[in-house]
Amino acid sequence: MDFNVSKCKVMPMHFGKRNWYTMDNQPVEVVDSEKDLGVVVSSDLKTAGNCKEAYAKANRMLGLISQTMKHRNPTVLMNSYKSLVRPHLDYCSSAWSPHYNKDKSLLERMQHRFTRLFTHLRKLPYEERLNHLGLWTLEEIRNRADLIEVFKMTKRLSATP
Repeated sequence: MDFNVSKCKVMPMHFGKRNWYTMDNQPVEVVDSEKDLGVVVSSDLKTAGNCKEAYAKANRMLGLISQTMKHRNPTVLMNSYKSLVRPHLDYCSSAWSPHYNKDKSLLERMQHRFTRLFTHLRKLPYEERLNHLGLWTLEEIRNRADLIEVFKMTKRLSATP
């Protein structure tokens, strides 16, 4: 199989001063992180880059929702959030689920911001706003998804062989 060397990149997982990588006698670009199937993978395997990117995308969508909706019907807001914002925060989370508190709080800040769009709930604490809206924290959603996947694996219901 022929490779297009200009599209190939290498992510070294070791430390050293001089790393020379070639393919067909052409140098291969060395990168610290790369996006693959929508997930940012870094050479240190930390998820901060992916959390920042997910936050940025979700932030743009939430800004779009808050700017365009003049009359904030709760049902329309919830459906908009669940279909336009949360997929960015949940996408492939089993592969990049954050384990540092700073990354978890960054993602949770997005849902916190969404719950403040409901003016009648603004004075309530975040947890009470979630209860009123019937939402879970994003960490609870990720944990539930992980448990479901483990269940599928143990019952041999998973698509992976």
